Amino acid sequence: MNAAEELIEAYESIRARLPQARFCDHWRRLDSLEAVIDVYDAFLFDAFGVLNVGDTAIPGAARRIEALRAAGKRVMVVSNAASVPASALGDKYRRLGFDFRTDEIVSSRDALCAALRGADRDPLEVGWDRGGAGGPAVAGAMLAAPPGGAGFCWGAMAMAEADLSDLPVAVTPLGDDEAGYVRSDGFILLSAADWSEARQARLTRALRQRPRPVLVANPDLVAPREHGWSLEPGHFARRLERDTGIRCDYFGKPFANIFSIALRRLGAGVDYSRVLMVGDTLHTDVLGGRAAGLGTALATDHGVSRGLDLEAVSARIGIRPDFVVRGI
Repeated sequence: MNAAEELIEAYESIRARLPQARFCDHWRRLDSLEAVIDVYDAFLFDAFGVLNVGDTAIPGAARRIEALRAAGKRVMVVSNAASVPASALGDKYRRLGFDFRTDEIVSSRDALCAALRGADRDPLEVGWDRGGAGGPAVAGAMLAAPPGGAGFCWGAMAMAEADLSDLPVAVTPLGDDEAGYVRSDGFILLSAADWSEARQARLTRALRQRPRPVLVANPDLVAPREHGWSLEPGHFARRLERDTGIRCDYFGKPFANIFSIALRRLGAGVDYSRVLMVGDTLHTDVLGGRAAGLGTALATDHGVSRGLDLEAVSARIGIRPDFVVRGI
């Protein structure tokens, strides 16, 4: 079993927690998105494995975005990138040659922030996703008031120097001091860039001793990098659930909250059947896109589906994109 197949098995082990969706019977293979430009009015792009691999732009991706704009199409990044604010993501994409505006970037961190701002807002935007709710993304899922309040102390899986100023709650990065885990009233998982097994053990002990809310701002299990895959917050969250019995709240693909924000930004009256979600992962981009009522395209040459026996896997798990493209 190769790495791509192992990832499929990992996602399948949590399939009951993911949204439900209907899929096409067969997909169409394309060399690129050029053949379907006239079919869709808006294109939503995953980042890692579609636009970039780590800090390297995928050849031709920026030109495709420019071509879509020239054809009058809406373009947007919809990414489970929670380690930095959207403004910093915009700076990154510009360095890589993309011209996305900040309002064209929707991240799982945005979905978390929307929920933390309060359940008195539009419930279509602030859904708390514990998984398994099913239905279209715009219907939200598992709505409840966000935990917290005055004096509530959040500990974060985040780099020590991380910019957390956009979060609407007080957050302190977790390090190697056991006291930080003990005193935190809840935990937010943003980035696993410098997370360690020792820190995971501290967090596990703290949650066993006193169960508390855990908000996961990146449900991904892994992400493609220049020299392999990195473990992401979703991986560590699933281990916490297994080892402590807690139930985490998830923000980002494939769950409803991130798609609700993206579709709202496209504006009222958008025809969801003419919006295409383009990603590299069956269980996040394709499943999430279909649950939101969107068309889907799986990019296979640069991301986590590279080397996957797609015919066999899709026949077994039942997740099928509308299109399979080598690159965008």
